[in-house]
Amino acid sequence: MRQQQDISHYDVLIIGGGVNGVGIARDAAGRGLRVCLAEMHDLASATSSWSTKLIHGGLRYLESYEFKLVRESLIEREILLNAAPHLIEPLRFILPHHAGLRPAWLLRLGLFLYDHIGGRRLLPATQKITLPGSSYGAPLKPDFKLGFEYSDCRVDDARLVLANAIDAAARGADIYLRTKVMAAARVDGVWRVRLQAGGEIRDVMAKTLVNAAGPWVTQLYQAIDGVTPTKKLRLVKGSHLFVKAHYAHDRAYIFQHADGRIVFAIPYRHDLTLIGTTDEPYDGNPADAKISDDEISYLCDLVSEYFNQPITPSDVVSTYSGVRPLFDELGKGDASKVTRDYAFEVQDHNGTAPFLAIYGGKLTTYRKLALDALKSLQPYLPTMGPEWTKTARLPGGEMGYQGFAAFIDEIKRSYPFLPDEMVQRLCTSYGSAVRQILGNAKALADLGTHFGADLYAAELEHMRQCEWAHTAQDALTRRSKLYLKLSEAEQQKVAAWFTSAVEDHAVAERTPATAG
Repeated sequence: MRQQQDISHYDVLIIGGGVNGVGIARDAAGRGLRVCLAEMHDLASATSSWSTKLIHGGLRYLESYEFKLVRESLIEREILLNAAPHLIEPLRFILPHHAGLRPAWLLRLGLFLYDHIGGRRLLPATQKITLPGSSYGAPLKPDFKLGFEYSDCRVDDARLVLANAIDAAARGADIYLRTKVMAAARVDGVWRVRLQAGGEIRDVMAKTLVNAAGPWVTQLYQAIDGVTPTKKLRLVKGSHLFVKAHYAHDRAYIFQHADGRIVFAIPYRHDLTLIGTTDEPYDGNPADAKISDDEISYLCDLVSEYFNQPITPSDVVSTYSGVRPLFDELGKGDASKVTRDYAFEVQDHNGTAPFLAIYGGKLTTYRKLALDALKSLQPYLPTMGPEWTKTARLPGGEMGYQGFAAFIDEIKRSYPFLPDEMVQRLCTSYGSAVRQILGNAKALADLGTHFGADLYAAELEHMRQCEWAHTAQDALTRRSKLYLKLSEAEQQKVAAWFTSAVEDHAVAERTPATAG
């Protein structure tokens, strides 16, 4: 082990590279604070990469009278849509009325509230639709006559995490990946934190310490001296599956079930349908979460109650599971009923060296969570600057929601040799940074080695230099989702490319070479 001699000093040290951790890092760095983030694996390597990939208010939470959570989520939905139009896009949902479940009047009332309590401005309102004879009713069984169409948004969850980390780094934050927090203790009114990255150990000092470890939030307390968890955490596994595109139009479906749960069927990348999610209690290692046969059957059976053409386990192309760390205020009851709101636990020592732990939260409200987290730390960091993220764009989204369609058209004109589907994928992944990838290319051959699908070496090099990607899994699973497109042999070719690149360039972990 190599011990680093120089000790860096920070205002805030954040443990965890999921959406909450990077959201806090970005906000804090933008307020002029000295920020460090330590993540033991890759960015978005756990819960934040395995969501249902929606920025939404949470229609079903209205039944639990969580009006505050739904209102805040709907407000955030439009803020984020304008901040990252390349990663977040409007999506219309079809809610068929099931005669044996919630009555039509209740659905109408819930959707009326959904349209109005969040101050909707950018997205179209709900409308009633007659399903038989329409393209949206065609995939459904003829029993479903009435439906409602409403708005929410889809998101590339892992790239949303990445965009926040890139912005944090551009504003001065130090981002340490594959770096584990081994121990932390208060020394003379500040935190001394021991970090381990491979064979190197370094100590850093920080005025405040933030535990944003998600499913590991309570486990992390074991490494932190002088703090004890007082709140309850419930781990809930949410599983999803992909099947080949089950219908031709661009709407998503939201299906009710007699057990009170809902399941989405969402068009994904032109040729797939994403189906999820489940809500199963989980008590294992969050890193080991896998979909069970029972969950596959549950999802297939539920959507098959609605679709004309049944979906069976044999139709499943791929699956994924994530563990949600929910704040369990009551400590009992159905996992699907546990709040998706968040809670904080702050412990200090004689008014110094606070430790902030984050319980719960959802993807949609990560920016609001970061605001509240810094508000709770403000008494300890009096030099903190004012709030700023409400109107700020994320890297790649500088054109805003209203200008995104024109931006895509501009890229098509500038690079006419690119297939339309490739332009769409690149623009909705990288936004304005797509020009860094394409550069002065005049033909596909100018983008370097072709690895399969529409992946070329120029894109991998951008991920490596600007987005902390070190392995094929970093690139294909989290930063591009191209693992769904490439064969095993093609993925091995990408892995060999990264091995060669790391050996040749000794990639730095600390910050991207270029903050896109």
